[in-house]
Amino acid sequence: MTTKPKAKKFRIRRSAGAGAGAAAQPQGAAAADATEASVQRLVQGQGASTRPPRKRAMNPMEAAAAAPQEDGFPQEGFATAGASARSGAVDSAAEVSAEQEIDAIRREGLTGRQLRMARRVAQKHGIAAVSDFDAVRQLRKAGIDPFKRTNMLELVTAEGAETEGQAAPVQLPQTVEQPKLPSNQVMDAAERARSVIEIQQDIARRRRHKMVMLMMRLAFFVGLPTLLAGYYYYNVATPMYATKAEFVIQKADSSGVGGAGGLLAGSGFATSQDSITVQSYLTSRDAMLRLDTDHGYKAHFADPSIDVVQRLEEGATNEQAYKLYKKNVKIGFDPTEGIVKMEVVAATPAASAVFSEALISYAEERVDNLTQRLREDQMKGSRDSYEEAEQEMLDAQAKVLSLQEEMGVFDATSDASSLMSQINTFEVQLQEKRLTLQQLLDNSRPNKARVDGARGDISRLETLIAELRAKLTEAGGENGSLASISGQLRIAQTNLETRTILMQQALQQLESARIEANKQTRYLELGVRPVAPDEPTYPRAFENTILAFLIFAGIYLMASLTASILREQVSS
Repeated sequence: MTTKPKAKKFRIRRSAGAGAGAAAQPQGAAAADATEASVQRLVQGQGASTRPPRKRAMNPMEAAAAAPQEDGFPQEGFATAGASARSGAVDSAAEVSAEQEIDAIRREGLTGRQLRMARRVAQKHGIAAVSDFDAVRQLRKAGIDPFKRTNMLELVTAEGAETEGQAAPVQLPQTVEQPKLPSNQVMDAAERARSVIEIQQDIARRRRHKMVMLMMRLAFFVGLPTLLAGYYYYNVATPMYATKAEFVIQKADSSGVGGAGGLLAGSGFATSQDSITVQSYLTSRDAMLRLDTDHGYKAHFADPSIDVVQRLEEGATNEQAYKLYKKNVKIGFDPTEGIVKMEVVAATPAASAVFSEALISYAEERVDNLTQRLREDQMKGSRDSYEEAEQEMLDAQAKVLSLQEEMGVFDATSDASSLMSQINTFEVQLQEKRLTLQQLLDNSRPNKARVDGARGDISRLETLIAELRAKLTEAGGENGSLASISGQLRIAQTNLETRTILMQQALQQLESARIEANKQTRYLELGVRPVAPDEPTYPRAFENTILAFLIFAGIYLMASLTASILREQVSS
């Protein structure tokens, strides 16, 4: 819900005092007339009266509002204000021209050193300048070059003279950058279009200049080195021939291999250490020196027909030859398959093939020698064990012989068996005699002679059996009982048998070690035999030229980025 605005009606009464005040203060007449006109318009808008307005006297409040107010500034103005400020006049054409010249000088981009030079030259010539830019303007207007070197020398001399005897003039303060006020010059569409075209032409000119400089730098730092590299690869470089070969290190089967070693026996991991060792040996100085001794590696690359870059100097050191050797002999090892790949580069196909075969023979010999010490140690241990077992067997045999000689028994077992057989025979006869005696005693009238004879036979048989049994068990004899003799001989014979078995095992181990020592446990198996090429492999002119271009371009890019970053850091 909205409420209509209601206008209040005011009745204004005229007073004589107000009219007198208006006459006394003519400065507020215009304000009073304006107030009266506004009141009349308000009255006419409200429809209070349609009569033409007439002048009336102002009331005290209107007179006070129309009277001039005190603002704290004197009517005569301040002493520091210029005549133009007091009078409200605008700048003259000369002052505007001076300001425009100073703005033009400011846009020239003069350095602080140049401005200080201009100020000193102005002081030397007695020119009163408001600022450094004003000093430059007045010097140029007077026909004096503020940046001339001779003027600087005179200025230094004058300054020296002032410091010696005269008082130095008051130095002007440093120029304070004045705020740039908006220009009062209005540009039309044609001038604006002309300025835009000039800016675009300047930008295009700068871009063309930068593009030309970039192309010149690229041509000098990238294009020229690439052309030189391409010329070398296409016209100067000596053709090189590469012989490639591949081989794998095999390990002889061993019956004692088991567990994890048996699982890895057929894979490349079983001989990975040997392959890595061979790779290190083939790229070592030892292999290079041996190749030079056997096939003249240094003399081959010192041939004058080879270009200067790839040629080895006459009388070169081993280190120089080794650097060239590492560059021309490339060895690679594939751990997953256990294959060693070799590439040998030489100036002729025949030399390349000869060098490759020689290196393969060196590698095979080195692989065979890897286990030589182990095999020799095993052989020595087996031989020592056999000799010790053999000596112990001989000692046991000598002890058995000495026991037999001391006791007078060749074989205690056979002697004991003989005695037992005799005892058994006599016991059988004793039983028969006892039966015979019992049979005689069973008669009612036995024959006494026969009975006494049977009893005598029985007594003698018992005595004989007792003596025989005494020989078996009792130790009453010179060498003891047959049982003790048999026990000693049995112990000695058992020891002899044991030593004989140990000697036989040691002998078997010795034969096995001899077989393993004479057998080659590791050997090289060639997968790809070295074959001499009939066309040169190197240089690869196109690929090497492209690679040189990429390398030089990368170096230039890194250098330019580094220079840009440093320039940005220094200028910030």
